Amino acid sequence: MFRRLVLPDSAALYTLAAFCVAVGIFVTVAWRALLMRRNDADRLGRLPFDTATPASQHEPDSEPASD
Repeated sequence: MFRRLVLPDSAALYTLAAFCVAVGIFVTVAWRALLMRRNDADRLGRLPFDTATPASQHEPDSEPASD
């Protein structure tokens, strides 16, 4: 009545296609990173540290809050 959607012979084809897509994405990202201009790479390298972090609310010399 219903046909099988994934045949054993085509499972290898799906696996190979998924592997090729993953390798393609990895190669594309690596290629773009290698061709990036130096000032863009420096800007992205400083990105997490561009904003100042808020001061800690837990100072080591502060008294614990009494309940």
